[in-house]
Amino acid sequence: MNEFVTRSLDEIRFWSRIMKEHSLFLKLGFRCDDTQLIQEANGYYSVFEQIETKAHQYNANTDPQTIRAFNVEVYNAAVHIYVFKRKVLGLIISCKLPGGNNFPLLVDHTSREANYFRNRLAELNNGQLEPLHDAIIDENVFFLKIMADHAKFIGHLLDPSERKLVEQARDFSNDFDTLLWQAQDLSSMRPQSQTQPLLTQFLDQNRVSVVSLRDFKKTARDLIEACRIKSIIHPLLADHVYREAERFLEIIDMFENHLKGNRPPDFDYNSLH
Repeated sequence: MNEFVTRSLDEIRFWSRIMKEHSLFLKLGFRCDDTQLIQEANGYYSVFEQIETKAHQYNANTDPQTIRAFNVEVYNAAVHIYVFKRKVLGLIISCKLPGGNNFPLLVDHTSREANYFRNRLAELNNGQLEPLHDAIIDENVFFLKIMADHAKFIGHLLDPSERKLVEQARDFSNDFDTLLWQAQDLSSMRPQSQTQPLLTQFLDQNRVSVVSLRDFKKTARDLIEACRIKSIIHPLLADHVYREAERFLEIIDMFENHLKGNRPPDFDYNSLH
């Protein structure tokens, strides 16, 4: 098994689906007369759908050079959708799309994920992932912000009459804002803060909150799919944010295993060769 191949395919399979769905969500938020933007969003949907399909045609035994070339192809697609998202954000903030339904924070959020994706592909191809202790802090800073954003989006897209759920979403937003500030403080104290006891506690604390948010998202998703609550949340969006919470938990698991020395014998966090 080639670690570079398996990790590249894991990233691409997960994030290409996310990028594809971003294209759909942005399209749904455009006005009906924003035909050029709708056409561009449809184009990106097709691009990432093809990438997702291709990624599932490869496996752990695929030639690394083939995957290296595939990573470059996907990197270029991620760069282009990032630029598209930033263009849309500029149009919204400058009031050139009045009446649309894409929150500026949502568009910024999707662009941050595209930037994360392209950076990860570049790191994989260069064989230069961050050192473990830096990655623990930086990945958590990134994903805690993503989770805080999700809570805010859910709270704003639920019908105001769903007072209890809106209040729960607000509580999660406040919780993850606090966790994010703590993570940023830990980051600014580097390298002195990168001790195993502090990082272990950091991951343990974040895990508790992510599990709670993940369970809330799962409940919301199931209620939305069953048409049991009032909202303007697309069922796919509900599942989308649930999957990202699951992804964050998988990353926390990986980091905890490395800190405890429980990683598989053939798996080295920083080895891609």
